Amino acid sequence: MRHQPVRLLILGGSSEASALARALAGKSDVAPILSLAGRTLTPLLPPIPHRIGGFGGIDGLVDYLRHNRIDAMIDATHPFAARMSAHAAAASVGSGLPLATFTRRPWRPKPTDRWTTVTSLDEAALSLGSTQKRVFVTSGRLGLAAFLAAPQHHYLIRTIDPPAPADVPPDNRVILARGPFPVNQEIDLLRAERIDVLVTKNSGGGASFDKLLAARALALPVILIAPPSRESGLVLHDLAAALAWIEAQRGTP
Repeated sequence: MRHQPVRLLILGGSSEASALARALAGKSDVAPILSLAGRTLTPLLPPIPHRIGGFGGIDGLVDYLRHNRIDAMIDATHPFAARMSAHAAAASVGSGLPLATFTRRPWRPKPTDRWTTVTSLDEAALSLGSTQKRVFVTSGRLGLAAFLAAPQHHYLIRTIDPPAPADVPPDNRVILARGPFPVNQEIDLLRAERIDVLVTKNSGGGASFDKLLAARALALPVILIAPPSRESGLVLHDLAAALAWIEAQRGTP
């Protein structure tokens, strides 16, 4: 039985990581640190110790784990943070530390939904077709350059931080806003902007599902980018399970 607090590295960048940080704040039997990649310019800072920035690849992450005497890792990155998840899996093997993935379940369509699933932003841009459309894009500011290949469309782009001007298609309007956005507000936006199709990532969870409910209400087609597969063997989908896993690490010498 471990007598010292469990030194836990949380790889963050998701609402799950934020919820876990809040649940662990003030606990005496866990010493957590939340790591943020720094891709969001104005992140919401957690109520626990944190760091911002990369590790320098797999070797850098392994060195960090050893230098900081980390006992266990939880990968609670965004579902699309494929590189960081792969690095976490490799670092777990390299360091011998236990790793769990805490992520949300992907969204599933109803029979009446008009969803087209693709595997990349490039495929999403191609799926828009040649006929001019009014496209609502909520896939984040990174990767918008994929839509430069389809400049015939009008793009309504919603992001938290401003996208790089060189990445934005010529016919566009950018909305800078941080959710959540109520479904009635989303319906009003889709109607006011005369949107023909929604492009978004299948990030799962409930925090950003209202835009899909709005598209469903208006019978609009959706191009949904599928998340990459996770490399960790243990995948947890709720906070109670994540906390139980952390508690179990106390019994690991």
